[in-house]
Amino acid sequence: MGSSKSMIDARDAIVLFADLQAGIVERTATNPLDRLKRAVGGLAKLARLLEIPVIVTGVLGEDGTPARIIPEIAAGFGEMPIFHRTRCDSLADDKIVSAIKTTGRRTLLISGVATELAVQLPALSAADQGYNAYTVLDACGGMSERSEQAALLRMSKAGVTAVSVMTLAGELAGDFREPKAQQAIEIVYAMAQS
Repeated sequence: MGSSKSMIDARDAIVLFADLQAGIVERTATNPLDRLKRAVGGLAKLARLLEIPVIVTGVLGEDGTPARIIPEIAAGFGEMPIFHRTRCDSLADDKIVSAIKTTGRRTLLISGVATELAVQLPALSAADQGYNAYTVLDACGGMSERSEQAALLRMSKAGVTAVSVMTLAGELAGDFREPKAQQAIEIVYAMAQS
């Protein structure tokens, strides 16, 4: 996969989970909440299995309370620190940018709610900064079909690619005879059976 611009290399990837927190995820109108949570959990498990670093972002409550991130991320990947930010674009936050740069990885897989804000804006910034940016669409939720479609079109025009957890699992799994590949495919089967 070394020089391919279209294939994803797990060794170059990082997952950004954005605003997958109580009070926001319930507002998804384009992806049923149970399906969204299954996909987020599957993506977290896949990241752990393939040793892909994860960054979790959220916003503080109006009263300053920390974000309550959905448990599917911790159940799949393990507990992660939350980067609280004050702008919609995670890549406008120096601490988050520093955490991404520290990994040395250049492929950003973005999951979150709302697609129109917490996903689109960092995806556009990532593309502008030379990252390979992907929206993990089944692990995202938009506020309306129409506004999410506008976001997807804008991202596509900027070079951001839509992908699914299923596609990632199949693409990154490698040889199906290997135990890790079998585990990656089992993640997808578990998502489909729920």
